[in-house]
Amino acid sequence: MITYIIIDDEYIAHDIIKGYCDMLPNLEFKGNCYDAIEAIGYLNKHEVDLIFLDLNMPKLKGFEFLRTLTSPPKVIVTTAYSEFAIEGYELNVIDYLLKPFSFERFLSAINKATASNSKKIEKENKGIIKLEEKYIFLKQNNSHIQVDLDSILFIEAAGNYTKVVTLKDTITIREKISDTIQLLSDNDFIQVHKSFAVAKKHINSIEGNRIYIHGHVVPIGKLYKININQLFK
Repeated sequence: MITYIIIDDEYIAHDIIKGYCDMLPNLEFKGNCYDAIEAIGYLNKHEVDLIFLDLNMPKLKGFEFLRTLTSPPKVIVTTAYSEFAIEGYELNVIDYLLKPFSFERFLSAINKATASNSKKIEKENKGIIKLEEKYIFLKQNNSHIQVDLDSILFIEAAGNYTKVVTLKDTITIREKISDTIQLLSDNDFIQVHKSFAVAKKHINSIEGNRIYIHGHVVPIGKLYKININQLFK
């Protein structure tokens, strides 16, 4: 579960962002802040995983506020001004949403925040260590399907589409394989062919130029053997 707050001086922006967030089960709303000073007060008392941050606010601008935080949460900027995008990425902003933005564009930003979210270790009363699951939403036709990242076996290019093969099924999304690999690169996926990338933890065996993975056979391209050799070091 990703906890979040919204920092924006426009009430309608809060309604739109929260409305989008309410459509996703992995987001937990924590509070509305209508200027940066109010947000500083909130963050001094509470911790959150994600901030939706407007830039052009009274009293203290968005990036000025961000620079006051010693250990800021993940930040998705929501603004009507595109000229500050470069500055935002210098501050490690997850994504930069230009108002007005669609739900699909919003979902892309959430996927980036989720994919970059490192696994948190929590100790329960019995001393059991539990790893928080990571998941992502993939759009297939008109549906947004929630997928556990740990269940993905490999991805395969299919023209203008990418097939995401999981332990249970195959999901076809309208994305280039290069963009999909970039989204999954922080989660132990390696490219082994111009049309394939696999999850290292699901590899059963490697024989010659083939990878065997849960009943599937994935080819290894000549240019990508160096990636496979790194597994044996």
